[in-house]
Amino acid sequence: MSIKVRLFILLLLSCLTHTMIAQSNYQLGLLPSINVNKKLSSDLKLNFKVESREVVLRDEEFAFQYELTDLSTILAKSVGLNSSIAGGYLIRIRPNEIVHRLIQQYSITQKRTILRVSHRFLTDQTFAEDNTTLRLRYRISNQIPLSGQEVNASEFYLKFNNEYVNSFEDGVYDLEVRLALYLGYEFSDHNKFELGIDKRLDSFITDQLRTRSWINLGWFISL
Repeated sequence: MSIKVRLFILLLLSCLTHTMIAQSNYQLGLLPSINVNKKLSSDLKLNFKVESREVVLRDEEFAFQYELTDLSTILAKSVGLNSSIAGGYLIRIRPNEIVHRLIQQYSITQKRTILRVSHRFLTDQTFAEDNTTLRLRYRISNQIPLSGQEVNASEFYLKFNNEYVNSFEDGVYDLEVRLALYLGYEFSDHNKFELGIDKRLDSFITDQLRTRSWINLGWFISL
């Protein structure tokens, strides 16, 4: 195991420890997902994603609890050398509720030597039984290979995400900030896996600050 991978594991454990001793009103959970991408033509790509959430720690108590499952489909079209527009639909299944969401996004990727930087601008509309939520989101991602100039098969890489989610629900505005750090491993050009910690801070404006941390397990398949 390389020194960079060991440092990532230590950083991940440090983030988890900080979460467990943080202030009240926080939770820790699992966020496993499967992403399947299918190239339909030279400029069209279809993405299907399944993601679930399970809470394992709430405040100071360990209690495993299934929270939800998301099923989403997004169709993306290239509109430039490194940019694309996309639209899609998500259905969220909770134990006692089903929620529908429409998604629109624009993405652009920049390659700078070994650094790959991606910007995503996204809007979505979520329709629940008793309310509608509108969100405006911006995310910047950085991917860095741990060996060589780019990520190749049988190699590790690091990925950092920083996202700002502005939400409007029943005329009330709130902000959520997301910070994520992942260690990825590319098995081949069509198969890779990512493990990381996804930390989310919200209720800055409407309520007491809430902290949520998710252990993210992502499997990515290209057909």
